Amino acid sequence: MTQSTWNIDYGPLRGLYRDQERAWIFGVCAGIADRFNFRLSTVRIIAIISLVLFFWLTAAIYIGATLLIKEKPLVYSGCRSEYDFWRRNRHQPWSDI
Repeated sequence: MTQSTWNIDYGPLRGLYRDQERAWIFGVCAGIADRFNFRLSTVRIIAIISLVLFFWLTAAIYIGATLLIKEKPLVYSGCRSEYDFWRRNRHQPWSDI
């Protein structure tokens, strides 16, 4: 499991998400690669080959997946001490020095 799919509060993310951070178009291939632990380039090559061979079917599935699969939530992936610091101080206004 990659570090980008790990949430400090809740553990690993579950389910299928569209990954907008590594997306070319809508992030469906990036989400599939992340969920099933495939290489992103492999999933994109398979998608392009199936788009060439079965254009309308692949386009319909991709558009359907874009509409049905929700976006991946933002996850903090830094070290625990930084996370605790910002979590403690998020409601305290910074004073002028």
